Amino acid sequence: MRVGTQVAAALAAGKPVLALESTIITHGLPRPRNLAVALEAEEQLRTAGVVPATIGVLHGVGVVGLSTAELHELADDDEVVKLSVRDLPIAKVRGLTGGTTVAATAFFAHQAGVKVFSTGGLGGVHRGASATFDESADLIALATYPIVLVSAGVKSILDIPATLERFETLNVPIVGYRSKNYPGFYVSDSGYKVDYQVDSPAQIAELARARDELHLSCAVVVANPVDPAYELDRELHDATLIKALAECETRGIHGHDITPFLLDYMQRETSGESLEANLAVYRGNVALGSEIAKALAE
Repeated sequence: MRVGTQVAAALAAGKPVLALESTIITHGLPRPRNLAVALEAEEQLRTAGVVPATIGVLHGVGVVGLSTAELHELADDDEVVKLSVRDLPIAKVRGLTGGTTVAATAFFAHQAGVKVFSTGGLGGVHRGASATFDESADLIALATYPIVLVSAGVKSILDIPATLERFETLNVPIVGYRSKNYPGFYVSDSGYKVDYQVDSPAQIAELARARDELHLSCAVVVANPVDPAYELDRELHDATLIKALAECETRGIHGHDITPFLLDYMQRETSGESLEANLAVYRGNVALGSEIAKALAE
């Protein structure tokens, strides 16, 4: 693992740093929008007084704090792969370049000492998992690495109630930001509730400190709903999701290929509306993550 110069200096000085994942660049957004969004998020953080630490793997080396040139390389690489924690030894040996999932990003962030991480939507339990046992490695990672993770809930293509049950089993605390309605990524309310609500970045920082004092090795997961002004129309969302899941079944798409396929399908079938909702989610989570990072640094 290599920590970028600016990130290393900020961590040594106790300045606020926010981790960002790279699968949104490699597998979540079309070119050239992927690179533009990555650079925009980093500039958003610098303007807020926070050092960005975008995480990825380049030629077998995990990088915490990709440079601008490295972001360009990751965004433009036609051979780029999607890397979770289990893939990291293989990536090292084979010299692979890849975007890190939530799980792998959380791993690298924790190893480097970055305490806060913002993403879009989480992985979770897939629909039909009672038969396939298909659930994201994000769940185990969040039960293992004591970071603060800001997301807009799990992706609505997943089994949300089953995912919330798994988080409970794994002892991962979920708190809603200014709401007990659990968000559904593209929509601000999935129809499910969480038990606890926090109302400020300072409260979230207190929660993280309390976890550390108890020596708990789990993430604090902050569910930050997308602004209702930017959420995807509910009827359009539900109708498109049904068609997307049916198409996925018809094509026999399983495992880690499901999420990129469904996100791309949603984007095409909604004429780009889901993409704009996705970007609103991401910007909102980056903004909240920056405030939490500053609160923890204080």
